Amino acid sequence: MLKNEQTMSVHLSNALQKLKKDALVLASSAEEQVARSLKAFLEDNSDLARETIAHDEKVDRMEVELEEECLKVLALYQPVAHDLRFVVSVLKLTNDLERIADYGVHIAERAIALSGRNDLTSVLDLGDMGQKSLSMFRKGIECLVNQDAKLARAVWELDREVDQIHKGNFQKLENQIKAQPQKVGILLQLLSVSRYIERIADLATNIADDVVYMVEGRVLRHNRG
Repeated sequence: MLKNEQTMSVHLSNALQKLKKDALVLASSAEEQVARSLKAFLEDNSDLARETIAHDEKVDRMEVELEEECLKVLALYQPVAHDLRFVVSVLKLTNDLERIADYGVHIAERAIALSGRNDLTSVLDLGDMGQKSLSMFRKGIECLVNQDAKLARAVWELDREVDQIHKGNFQKLENQIKAQPQKVGILLQLLSVSRYIERIADLATNIADDVVYMVEGRVLRHNRG
């Protein structure tokens, strides 16, 4: 019986290591998706935007496969305590990563829609906002790699900065619409990009929260501090 338990423990450990590796591969793909979409938008590069959109199918497939692996581990090994929290966290993380990649696609779509007509891009603070959001995402993944719950607080601080920039963009847009009402369509598309970036930041914060839960067993999503 003891030998069987030891064998099961080894198999579970190997399965958990594979989940972590696959989660990091998915995270890297999602990060690349966001970075490329922001670059395509800010540099008015439609070709890069189309490449980014085409890559989304691969990310979706990886997300489904990782979710299936998590469910398989739960069914086969019935992990408890920290191991159970890890699998649950990876399940939640998988969904967040797929949604982040989707927002990258939305930004790329706006890049194509505004190609050659996004002379008003500088009206909103999208460059700095995008870099802060991407930095949050990278820190969230660093939290996961290093199992570092303390780093989560740095992610929370950046989220407040991104929220403030988004609020400022809304005010700038309102003023610009008054000055150039004939360009309201373009301006609203720019605001949608600000919203997508803000949502990426929120999801990066969710990832940091999931790492805290994984490491400490504390749920902080509605009670950060």
